[in-house]
Amino acid sequence: MSDHITVDARGLSCPQPVMETKKALEKAVSGKVTVMVDTETARNNVDRFGKSKGWNSSCEATSDGYSVTFSK
Repeated sequence: MSDHITVDARGLSCPQPVMETKKALEKAVSGKVTVMVDTETARNNVDRFGKSKGWNSSCEATSDGYSVTFSK
């Protein structure tokens, strides 16, 4: 598998960003997954979901939303 997957979930309504994150984390198993979202609520939900699955995460604001990066 690729060691870095990027998911663009900007413009998606909840729960879609979390569902897209779930698919990517299951595919990755390890390495890095970056999820792009455009609302604070989506950022919080995606971050919480990844942590609940045992991934480390970091969030940063971008010019058009947020980037949540998971690593394992």
